[in-house]
Amino acid sequence: METPPVVSVEALSYFYPSGARAALLNVGLQVRAGEILGVLGANGSGKSTLCLAMNGIVPQLYGGRFFGSATVADLDTADQPIHAFARHVGIVLQDPGSQLIAASAENEVAFALENACVPRGEIRRRVAEALVAVDLAGLGNRHPHELSGGQQQRLALAVALAQQPALIVLDEPTAQLDPRAAREVIALIKRINRERGTAFVIASHASEEIADTAHRVVVLSRGRVCASGTPEAIFRDTALLARERVRPPGVTASFERLRSRGLFHGALPVRMDEALGALGALPPCRPFLPGDPAPAAGRPALALRGVSHAYPDGTRSLREVDLEIHSGDYVVLLGQNGSGKSTLLKHFLGLLRPAQGTVEVAGKPLSGQSMSAVARRIGYVGQNPDRQIFNATVEAEVAFGLGRLALSRTERQARTDAALASLGLSDLRGAHPLALSKGERARVVVAAVLAMEPEVLIFDEPTHGQDDAGARAILELTAALNRQGRTVIVATHQLHLMPGYARRAVVLAQGRVVASAPLREVYHDLALLGSTHLEPPQAAALAAAACRGSRAVTPEEFADGYAGGGP
Repeated sequence: METPPVVSVEALSYFYPSGARAALLNVGLQVRAGEILGVLGANGSGKSTLCLAMNGIVPQLYGGRFFGSATVADLDTADQPIHAFARHVGIVLQDPGSQLIAASAENEVAFALENACVPRGEIRRRVAEALVAVDLAGLGNRHPHELSGGQQQRLALAVALAQQPALIVLDEPTAQLDPRAAREVIALIKRINRERGTAFVIASHASEEIADTAHRVVVLSRGRVCASGTPEAIFRDTALLARERVRPPGVTASFERLRSRGLFHGALPVRMDEALGALGALPPCRPFLPGDPAPAAGRPALALRGVSHAYPDGTRSLREVDLEIHSGDYVVLLGQNGSGKSTLLKHFLGLLRPAQGTVEVAGKPLSGQSMSAVARRIGYVGQNPDRQIFNATVEAEVAFGLGRLALSRTERQARTDAALASLGLSDLRGAHPLALSKGERARVVVAAVLAMEPEVLIFDEPTHGQDDAGARAILELTAALNRQGRTVIVATHQLHLMPGYARRAVVLAQGRVVASAPLREVYHDLALLGSTHLEPPQAAALAAAACRGSRAVTPEEFADGYAGGGP
């Protein structure tokens, strides 16, 4: 017998108050009890809006025009107060920090339970259980905003889990997590689904996770549902994925490259275990062994000399770090949540001072340089773009920093126009930044930094919230700037994006630099990655399993090992 729907959406169309185009258009779908539904689509396709419509936040908090219906537990989301849905639907948004309001992690989890009049003993049990489930045991007394971005995301999930709703809606639930932590969250979702029968809606760009988790997948396109089916049906339709700017899983892309060369004729695998099983049907391969690009040979643009740092609560975030970033280099900074990546970057910017050791910028101690001088030399894009936005239009935001420089009005306008065009924001110059999608807001911040034309560009998770096309557009821009001689540092968990861009990978673990080597060498050091809670891209892992000694890191290089291509 078919299970009843937890959520039923019928002919739903929605326009934001200032929106001329529908964010959702004639959407119809159901989420049944015990189902995990994956929602895919490019930036602006309506994923986040659909999530917000499942508990009444859209339209009740946002306003706008709302047509059709969305019902949860037979309650109409347009008619009932939002708090009426709290016992039925838990929601974790893209920016978990915006949901956290209590003075400690355990109080954060307990807050909603207290409002629901759950008995004290039951609250304590649920709080402890939820924190253990998301690997935050022992951090209950920590202030939520002292946690890393990934830890905040897990805390927001713990809040939702503790309420034991019939449905939990997750918008990019693993975007700020390191690969192993993401895998643990996905395993947690599957366990909760299996043991409690909790339904989940997961909106994500992480195709590998959706393929491994979802029972059913829908693809949104400009607010419409353009496809619905099993993960196998959706991810094997590579023409659909290309048209809708949805990245296929790495193993699917790898075997699709083989199929395009006439070397594979079976059904495309969508999960790693399927791909490993399909290797036996392939012809003999040879290791792909390209040469690594020459390291940058310029003077040190940035350096840490024996730097250690501890936060006021005693947490040691950096431990005797020695690191040089040479002028003109392109470095990717890797490490698990809490390894010290963001802390390290803030030392380069002068936002944090070392407890011991020295920080150097352009060969001179940072302590002897003014913050304004450092800001002109180093551009920074943080994890949360909303914290760097404070103007009323996109154009004003991009132009703001230029007003502090000795430039003519013509030069300021030219730089602003060029930065807007480079990030595809020209048509949005008059829009309010906070009315844009999270991915678009991130591009606004990048444009504002680029307009300043700094010598060094530091990006902390710059592709968070971006679809594959948007992420690669940002990285292509960073590569172009690097070719012009600028130094680029990118901290990220999205290892699959960095081949072709970064020359060198620096790996942090527990506040120490444990590796600094060519990117390809790091990606195939499986022992190192495993010890630091990182995982290689699926194409790299597949190549390592197929051809001993291979250094392939992309689907194209994996296929080259069979087709006789490559260097």
